Amino acid sequence: MEPGNLTGVPDFLLLGISEEPELQPLIFGLFGSMYLVTVLGNLLIILAISSDPHLHTPMYFFLSNLSFVDICFTSTTIPKMLVNIQTHSKAISYGKCISQIYFSTHFAGLDNFLLTAMAYDRFVAICHPLHYSVIMNCWLCGLLVAVCWAISALHSLLEILMALQLSFCANLEIPHFFCELNLVVQLACSDTFLNNLVMYVVTVVLGGGPLAAIFYSYTKIVSSVRKLSSARGKYKAFSTCTSHLSVVSMFYCSAISVYLSSAVPHSSHSIVIASVMYTVVTPMLNPFIYSLRNKDIERAIKILLGKVTARG
Repeated sequence: MEPGNLTGVPDFLLLGISEEPELQPLIFGLFGSMYLVTVLGNLLIILAISSDPHLHTPMYFFLSNLSFVDICFTSTTIPKMLVNIQTHSKAISYGKCISQIYFSTHFAGLDNFLLTAMAYDRFVAICHPLHYSVIMNCWLCGLLVAVCWAISALHSLLEILMALQLSFCANLEIPHFFCELNLVVQLACSDTFLNNLVMYVVTVVLGGGPLAAIFYSYTKIVSSVRKLSSARGKYKAFSTCTSHLSVVSMFYCSAISVYLSSAVPHSSHSIVIASVMYTVVTPMLNPFIYSLRNKDIERAIKILLGKVTARG
């Protein structure tokens, strides 16, 4: 088919993780299992926190929101990929592709902002412990989460409105398992300078800003912990941050990899690998990271499972 400007945009084609037919059952089983673990693990965290009054604190309030966002994040991309493998189809309609861009951008941004809010919570807890309950009150926690949702929604809306102005050529193959904004923009026949400019500026502001805030919070936390005379006190302070730091490291390393790969021509395979990390692997590992070394979460999960078993 000769490339040309299309008045009515047909379906996009998601090429997926691999185009090898013999690998499709393996990919379906692997990603289906990962999606199931992600949903059940994060749902268990949410139920455990909501059912235990001892966990109704700012730290676990942010964690339950993060778990909810992770469920939504993976549900935006993985089910469509599994359906396409099962039906031996690569097609996704223009409307569904635009919707997928909106929600994947929205929930990725929410992950970013919630991790920043959690870093601020740890900063106040360790650097200002006597004023923690006053500063991190219910009103402020609710406001922080509401601001996270609002900024992320506005950012996604901006990206979508700009993407809707683009016209596309006949070649609509996306070398990815979901509609990644960068790759979709690259398929456009019209001028994409403004789209790319906005994407890069937003990445620096909404990506670099929260990362800088997290870094600043932890420099203050390290400075405060070093002043503690008790080794046990230092260990206890750092132990409350290790889970958050692990998740932050995984999320930002994979997100930065996607950003750097998108700047290099013919690097779609690298984008897919990095995207799998922050859209699938990180949300799946979050429940394990936050529960394995957290006695409060472990106790709440045991109590919850005990209640379910007793009712069963």
